[in-house]
Amino acid sequence: MEIRRVTLIGLGAMGSFFAPRLAAGLAPGVFWVLAQGERKERLEKQGVTLNGVNYKFPVIEPSLEGEPADLVIMAVKDTGLGQAIRDICNQIGPDTQILCVMNGIESEERVAAAYGWEHVLYSYMRISIVMDKGIANFNPDGGSVHFGEKENLTLSPRVLAIKEVFDSCGIPYEIDDDMLKGLWFKFMCNVGENMTCALLGIPFGVFRTNEDANFIRRSAMREVAAIAQRKGIHIGEPEIAKQEKVIVKLPFENKPSTLQDLEGGRKTEIEMFSGTVIRLGEELGIDTPVNRVLYHGIKVKEAENERLCSGSCTR
Repeated sequence: MEIRRVTLIGLGAMGSFFAPRLAAGLAPGVFWVLAQGERKERLEKQGVTLNGVNYKFPVIEPSLEGEPADLVIMAVKDTGLGQAIRDICNQIGPDTQILCVMNGIESEERVAAAYGWEHVLYSYMRISIVMDKGIANFNPDGGSVHFGEKENLTLSPRVLAIKEVFDSCGIPYEIDDDMLKGLWFKFMCNVGENMTCALLGIPFGVFRTNEDANFIRRSAMREVAAIAQRKGIHIGEPEIAKQEKVIVKLPFENKPSTLQDLEGGRKTEIEMFSGTVIRLGEELGIDTPVNRVLYHGIKVKEAENERLCSGSCTR
């Protein structure tokens, strides 16, 4: 298996991790950003500015038929995943592989339901990137993409093919032995950090010193861990302790995606985060009171944004 053509859908925070390196590391005409309508026009006219450099990557529309991609990277938000699954249809060929690097624990299942598991690998990101109005400044080597089969004690041909591309393009990556454990660990951290910051309106840096914020964060994480353990995925106190060393190293003023969405007047991914925790808790008989408070508190903020924007919001 060989990766020759790569398509990226979603040129936001996560997409900006990949795009410059893919464009520089691949031959001309084999890397594309998939977009349409106003977003396509904006990317072509204004581009994106990443670490002080303005990029205008080649853009193709979903309706364009032609040679399929060998690798499709989906870096969209949960609210746009359904449309993105439809949009990549013409990019999928017999051997196309898909990495859906968005947050959450169920996106791979949704993509595989449409295209089959033979096209889908597990993946997630471990990096903090803040993008505002097409501008992002971040340490490109301060994180990595994790990807692979469900288990990777021996690397499959499709994992090796993507590894080769990432090596040639200088994209930092890790191939977890146990991808489900990695996905759930990332999800647990996201629920604790993302939801707490969004509800309280605080950046990551507050976790360095404020034990009240940390109490909420850790309590939300423990609810996720209880669900994971019931599903046979072994995460818990050791992984929560491991994250303590990471959270204090994040840039103080960086804000997670849910808080960015609230401040920008946008719908959040609350259903994918605390909404999923609540639903799975109900299915498994595990109480999730902290995530219920986070969920309903953030829903109040969403509703208030809608009230303030009603009839006049142009964001």
